[in-house]
Amino acid sequence: MSINEQVLIRELGIEPYQPTWEKMQAFTAERDESTRDEIWLLQHEPVFTQGQAGKAEHLISTGDIPVVQVDRGGQVTYHGPGQLIVYLLINLRRRKMGVREIVDVMEKSLVALLADYGIDAYAKPDAPGVYVNDAKIASLGLRVRRGCSFHGLALNLDMDLEPFLRINPCGYAGMQMTQLAELTEMPPINQLMKDLVNHLVNKIGYNQVSFTDVLE
Repeated sequence: MSINEQVLIRELGIEPYQPTWEKMQAFTAERDESTRDEIWLLQHEPVFTQGQAGKAEHLISTGDIPVVQVDRGGQVTYHGPGQLIVYLLINLRRRKMGVREIVDVMEKSLVALLADYGIDAYAKPDAPGVYVNDAKIASLGLRVRRGCSFHGLALNLDMDLEPFLRINPCGYAGMQMTQLAELTEMPPINQLMKDLVNHLVNKIGYNQVSFTDVLE
């Protein structure tokens, strides 16, 4: 089976942001054509991340939560426990995929996942992410280097949404945020992760999936 059909899924629990980001950068810098793609599933300790296009005026009152300037696209967002992070470390060039295609895969996978739980969600062409009743439930942000993607998506599950009030989420003043727990009975997290991975794997086109809970 070719390397292009293989993916490694890492289920990592709750991790601090900065070291994880640095490991994504290192993985992307060091990988070659024989490196299989990886998808990382995790949650982060509380942090605001400011994308490359980020403007200081969108940080209203961050308080005791750190702000990290990062190399993904987009503006500021919040990560914290109760939010599922999915990082897509994919050789897009090898898969003959463009940025718009992988963004489309993320959005459609999230919409399909939420439909599995009876939630009518949708993407917006002018504001990347996934929404329910005009409130944002998932944010997207990518970086592509040497034809390979890193960063990914953040899906609000059952978290403290208050920190989103301290910023203009994704650069939009007054943007309403929502989460799965406000819309339906929360499924077991392991089942939800499995369902989302299945949607992503099927839409990207992998045929061999391996799992680990270790991040080297």
